[in-house]
Amino acid sequence: MQEAGKQSSAAHPGPWSAPGGEANVTGTTPSSPVHDVSCGKRLREHALGRAGSPGVVPPELVVAIAVEIETHCGHHRLKCRRLAMAWTVAQAVEAAHDLVERERLPKVGLAERSWKDWEAGHPPSADYQDLLCRLFATDPVQLGFANDYSPRSADPLWNGPKANATLPAGQASASGTSPDTGAEVDETKRRDAVKLAGLALAAPAAAALILEQAAAEAMEFTRQAEATALGSGTLDHLDLAVAEFNHAYSLKPPHLVFDAVLDYRRKVDAMLRGNHTHRQGRELFAFAGWLSELLAWLAHDLGDARTGLAFAADAFTHGQQAGHGQLCAWAMDAAASINLYQHRPAKARQAALKGLTEAPADHPLAVRLHAQAARAAAADGDADGFTTAFQAAEDAYRLLPPRPPRRFGMDIAPLAEYALTSYPATACIWLGQAEAARGHAEHALAVYESAPAASRSPSREAIARIDLALAHAQLGDPDDAVVLGHQALDSARVVDSVLGRAGDLAAFLTRRYPRQAAVEGLRERLTAAAPAARSTPPVVQ
Repeated sequence: MQEAGKQSSAAHPGPWSAPGGEANVTGTTPSSPVHDVSCGKRLREHALGRAGSPGVVPPELVVAIAVEIETHCGHHRLKCRRLAMAWTVAQAVEAAHDLVERERLPKVGLAERSWKDWEAGHPPSADYQDLLCRLFATDPVQLGFANDYSPRSADPLWNGPKANATLPAGQASASGTSPDTGAEVDETKRRDAVKLAGLALAAPAAAALILEQAAAEAMEFTRQAEATALGSGTLDHLDLAVAEFNHAYSLKPPHLVFDAVLDYRRKVDAMLRGNHTHRQGRELFAFAGWLSELLAWLAHDLGDARTGLAFAADAFTHGQQAGHGQLCAWAMDAAASINLYQHRPAKARQAALKGLTEAPADHPLAVRLHAQAARAAAADGDADGFTTAFQAAEDAYRLLPPRPPRRFGMDIAPLAEYALTSYPATACIWLGQAEAARGHAEHALAVYESAPAASRSPSREAIARIDLALAHAQLGDPDDAVVLGHQALDSARVVDSVLGRAGDLAAFLTRRYPRQAAVEGLRERLTAAAPAARSTPPVVQ
């Protein structure tokens, strides 16, 4: 997950309170050094030893350890809680995703970099604060996200601010900028800072003046670097929106999702043109890329290959700008599928290989891209190329870790499994290997139908039925082929890829069995289904 738009810590102090009562985003006095995480680990081990090394650490002991780490090490309270649990950042993120899944909370796109930003003193949005409070069974004050203005209590983590303390971080103005937003740093002042090199030759009074000017200059440099037009919570909101759009992809009509995603894509483009920090710019480039990657698939579903490929290319470019290799690889996965359905197997193969240069070898996406290359080879009539690439996909599948990574809070391991089951069925159809195609298609259909309701993909099931129908047709059984074709068109999500494959089935049946009335009935139904399924094609202005 990405964090909210950041404010200058000098202008908007965070919710922690130093011993003297002044707000401080790190929870330490300015002169207090922040200790290494190994120090917190040692404190935890000593505390557990004093408690008799319990097998299950009780909540009250976790709180006590967090207090000790805070007092001794000076970390943000969220980090203190994480260290008290003996979690790495990756384990904390995984625990949050597990909580979302276990309690059926709205999907989130939480990532490690966002957690690290929170621990650096940049508060998350209200939705993510609620998730973290659920995770640690506490409240925002105890995690360092808010101030408690009530009279001093017995709470061991209480640090009351002075009566005139400023607002907690995240409650600043919506613009996120200081009042002097248009000020430019004077070039003469910048040159004055260079005079520090000659301090050894300067008189004491002159040296003191130069240092004073340089201090003011450094503060202005910091303010300029953190100046942003993004409101507090903007990036968190985008993170949640992208996760929700991806969750809705298989559940809602593609033309409705396309319109909503395109609106957000335009908004992110406007944000990129506005005032933001370099770090926020990288986050915005990534959001733009993810939205374009989803738009590529939606355009493909709506039957507009040109728009789909344009958005896939845009997603790749923005992924490069964000330094996000996996995003680039996902973009090429979309480009490979779109080219394949446009009967351009060479282009599809190129896209898959390009994506493989960006995808980690032990990631489900690597399995999928190898399988894409195999399917493209089959579409090109290259049986040996199919065998080699599909073997690489199976090898990559064996490299997957026990708990593969998530994408926008969703398990992506099934995407690798689907590629290994459905792609060979389609490939064998194209290679004329009907018996092998039937076996692969039956297996793929069984896998799809046994998936949990929330993970089922109606369009993938429909394509598996069409693959099975084509296998039956090639083996001389047109009646079963027609029945399976009708079942595919009964799908809850008849998108363009389903229509295209159904068209292949109808064309094959017409050539092989031209006098079959059932075949003509399937053709008529397909002709009627196409306009309703495709709905209104996307229009990008």
